[in-house]
Amino acid sequence: MSEETPGFEEKPEVPADGTPDDAAEPKAAASSEEEAAAPAGDSAAQSAQDTALLAQLDQARTALGERTADLQRLQAEYQNYRRRVERDRIAVKEIAVASLLTELLPTLDDIGRARDHGELVGGFKSVAESLETAAAKMGLQQFGKEGEPFDPTIHEALMHSYAPDVTEDTCVAILQPGYRIGERTIRPARVAVAEPQPGAAPKSESAEADAPSDKDTDAPDEG
Repeated sequence: MSEETPGFEEKPEVPADGTPDDAAEPKAAASSEEEAAAPAGDSAAQSAQDTALLAQLDQARTALGERTADLQRLQAEYQNYRRRVERDRIAVKEIAVASLLTELLPTLDDIGRARDHGELVGGFKSVAESLETAAAKMGLQQFGKEGEPFDPTIHEALMHSYAPDVTEDTCVAILQPGYRIGERTIRPARVAVAEPQPGAAPKSESAEADAPSDKDTDAPDEG
């Protein structure tokens, strides 16, 4: 009769790696499914990331367009501002110069009268000519001549008369010359105006009436 060791039972043989065959198969299948699902998940994440980047790019382009439009508008406003400032600066300068020269007009009138009477001599002549030169450099121009047509926009009539030798309102005497700066008149020329004589025929018609006709010259002498 053989002796048996108490508490010892025989166990099935286990593979060397310690994992039963039926447990290894499910793990291998799960690993295959994870490997198949991994590329699909990565592709979806990449697509979502690309979509987000495109959306950000569109937003950046929109913001860039808006900022560019704002910059162009600001540049246009600045250019308009510069033009207004320059225009205002020129206008203020012209007003200041015109105001100064207007105060000098009585002195220039005195110089003109002295010249007409032959009194512009010596040191007074040199000072007067220097003053006239300085006024001309500042843009002052004198106008008004005898015989020119009367223009109420640049002439002021102080005297009025009729004359048979004029065909329209004419400045027959310049009592005070006019002055302008560029196109701006700072004082009209003060003149004496002559109008055509009422009822008088124009010169051309009078000349034709006074000229002998061919009929009179060709008529034979009587007697």
